[in-house]
Amino acid sequence: MKLFLREHLLLIAVQLVQFVAILSLCGLDGYFNVWIALYAIFIGFFFLGCYLCYQFVSRRRYYQRLNQPLESLDASYRRLEKTPVSDALEQLLHTQYRYYMQQLEQLIKQQEEHLTFMDQWVHQMKTPLSIIELTVQNMDEPEFASIREELERMRSGLQTVLYMARLRAFEQDFHVKSVGLERIIRAVVHDNKRLFIQNRIYPEVHVAESGIAVETDEKWLFFMLTQLVTNAIKYSAGQAEDGGRIVISCGIRGEEAFATVKDRGIGIPAADLKRVFEPFYTGDNGRTARESTGMGLYLTKEAAARLGHRVDLSSEAGSGTEVSIVFGSFHMA
Repeated sequence: MKLFLREHLLLIAVQLVQFVAILSLCGLDGYFNVWIALYAIFIGFFFLGCYLCYQFVSRRRYYQRLNQPLESLDASYRRLEKTPVSDALEQLLHTQYRYYMQQLEQLIKQQEEHLTFMDQWVHQMKTPLSIIELTVQNMDEPEFASIREELERMRSGLQTVLYMARLRAFEQDFHVKSVGLERIIRAVVHDNKRLFIQNRIYPEVHVAESGIAVETDEKWLFFMLTQLVTNAIKYSAGQAEDGGRIVISCGIRGEEAFATVKDRGIGIPAADLKRVFEPFYTGDNGRTARESTGMGLYLTKEAAARLGHRVDLSSEAGSGTEVSIVFGSFHMA
């Protein structure tokens, strides 16, 4: 009703101006009768009201449809009435819809081709990286140590790209089973031992209760914990003696199990805390650590949410960061 009145407001205003103009002309000509004037106004408003009622009743579905949100793209050009204006509007919407769908299909095809290429490229790059790593692993010269460090960064970056691709098809790439928290934590520490040594950081594993098992995907949990550990190493490297230790722990809090990575590094500024889980957001710390991509915490939280877990983060600039993956259910193995 409001849309109908707004559309015909100008017509009503023109009619009022017309009535005033006619009555003014009659008065200026000296021929003015109050009853005839009132009767003329009544007749004018009567016909105006009949016209507006007809327009509203005949196009009621049209106005109701304009006030309702779209349920699908196909509903945008659903025929409601047979009038020249509606026919022209329908034709315009059909043309616009076809053009939009053509553009959308083209963009989707380009995106799929690009993502397929990236997936293939990542898998192809893993082989030469492994060969280079095997070649230099027994070399003790200082220059080979730098090569091994850069290889580790490249491997970490490729791993992030690969898991970003897997996240798109998460439903086809996860398998939930019972996973022991202590075992997976020690596996993550062992997998990153070279990174700990390179950055002179000592990992401490604290297990509050042995035998805690959670229902999750082992591969994704390994990836999430690896992201938390590498972040902790990255932002603890070069700190004071207290900052050279990272604590990886697991335990039970109430009815939930948790796995926590805690460092004493540079911490996260308060202004960045609300945005650290956004994709590609690096914040002030990311500008210091140039290899930061801003995707680690984003992928961790996305994967955790899809597995039914929760990620809690607390940090203070200059005092370190603590990140926990919280599991809603657990059992003792």
